[in-house]
Amino acid sequence: MQNNTFSGLFVGQNLVKLSAVASTNAYVKEVLSNSAPLPEGTVIMAENQFEGRGQQQNTWLSEAGKNLTFSVLLSPGFLQITQQFELNKAISLAVLDVLKPLLGSTVSIKWPNDILVDKQKIAGILIENIVQGSRWKHAVIGIGLNVNQTEFPDSLNATSIRTILHRDCDLNQLLADLCRAIEARYLALKSRKFDRIHQEYLNGLYKFEDSATFKLGDELKTGRIIGVSNIGLLQIDFGDQICEFGFKEIAFIID
Repeated sequence: MQNNTFSGLFVGQNLVKLSAVASTNAYVKEVLSNSAPLPEGTVIMAENQFEGRGQQQNTWLSEAGKNLTFSVLLSPGFLQITQQFELNKAISLAVLDVLKPLLGSTVSIKWPNDILVDKQKIAGILIENIVQGSRWKHAVIGIGLNVNQTEFPDSLNATSIRTILHRDCDLNQLLADLCRAIEARYLALKSRKFDRIHQEYLNGLYKFEDSATFKLGDELKTGRIIGVSNIGLLQIDFGDQICEFGFKEIAFIID
């Protein structure tokens, strides 16, 4: 374990580096469950995360020492429990803030919070919330970003910064950039800039207002994403009707 400090107000001021851990999100939650104090903005980074997860128990595969796998602890008690997706949007935009200048305009958010580059997955976000009574006490934000890894199973349709730029990227510098971006977006959220964040999230959304093919159970349907509801439901216009979908109720066909 090693502690370092990044510039910024609070995100990354307490940085804990672990050589190996099953899951950085699980590590943070275990520390909190033992009533150990962790300041807001604490970042847990693992060189090797061997049981990382994405949304709905999906596995996040990461080659040790070549990627960023980390968690950030935030305390968004200024938001209502019903506003959980506001944080999701802010964190997704923070990742875009770092990757777009580096990789170009094809970086996008695949609803709800995967990050694509030219239709290939480069990052995933998992936010796990800790609620106490009616209060949103903590949010544990796990981010996995493919950085210097170059080989992935064909089934993943994944890419990395190294694959795109043909050079290695400094993990510590990239983490520092992400911490700054997360802090900036979180403070904008705290300033209640909901409308701006929502519009920027839509602008960064993969296939927003474009015709796309979706899988609903065993059926393929063509529709157009027209928005995302306040609680994070994907809104699709199928021509004859407008429908809303939650996580895992619909899948993109990426061609």
